Amino acid sequence: MSSAEGTTAQPVVTDDDIVNTVVEAARTCGVKRYFTIPGRDPFDEIEWEIRDAYIPGKDKPVFEQKGVEFPRFWSQTATNIVAQKYFRGRMSSPERESSVRQMIGRVVDTITVWGRDGGYFATDEEAETFEAELKAILVNQLASFNSPVWFNVGFEEKPQCSACFIFSIEDSMESILDWIRREGIIFRGGSGSGINLSKLRSSAEQLSKGGYASGPVSFMRGADASAGTIKSGGQDGHPRRRPPGRSGLHLVQGDRGEEGSGAS
Repeated sequence: MSSAEGTTAQPVVTDDDIVNTVVEAARTCGVKRYFTIPGRDPFDEIEWEIRDAYIPGKDKPVFEQKGVEFPRFWSQTATNIVAQKYFRGRMSSPERESSVRQMIGRVVDTITVWGRDGGYFATDEEAETFEAELKAILVNQLASFNSPVWFNVGFEEKPQCSACFIFSIEDSMESILDWIRREGIIFRGGSGSGINLSKLRSSAEQLSKGGYASGPVSFMRGADASAGTIKSGGQDGHPRRRPPGRSGLHLVQGDRGEEGSGAS
């Protein structure tokens, strides 16, 4: 999991402060071939076919993309999910992906470039081995990345790749609003979030200026409503899914028994 910055005083690290350096030049990834043969593209080692991705709806298709290219052994369910969720580009545009080759190639090529630029490979041969092995692993469904990787890598300039972010919060309106703002940005990139709201006063506690606190559950409901309006992972204009978020309270928190206090 990745941790999002809290609202307490912490050192601010900017992109300019982060420098990727090779600590020990003699040490590299040391990638070896297990699934591939030098000089042969892993994509050429399997059978492909053209099919249609189709998800029916009540009155019209929920999703449809004709003429997509998939490995023959991938199921129709996998075809529908991948074409709808992970192919990038606006529907019916020339930039729209229509093949698993393009989707996997987009991610693998980008990661390989990162590895080359970061000094992770000792030689070009090692980089080519990494690229081929990762392609083979992904196209043969031996492993897969999380959704944000498929959504963003090779598509966004600074891709959001982590599946989940953990937030912290303080008992102030500024902190609460900043949580909802940051969570919206995380959701838009296709990731999920989690937060413990036990620091917030319960609805039974009085405020210094009079009246009573809203209580954490009210803010959970507000965050839940906000999440429902966001097209998670849909930067190309096509919504992918509802954002996943989890909120919790300690057992001793005053509002724990209120309806809706389990999650958002």
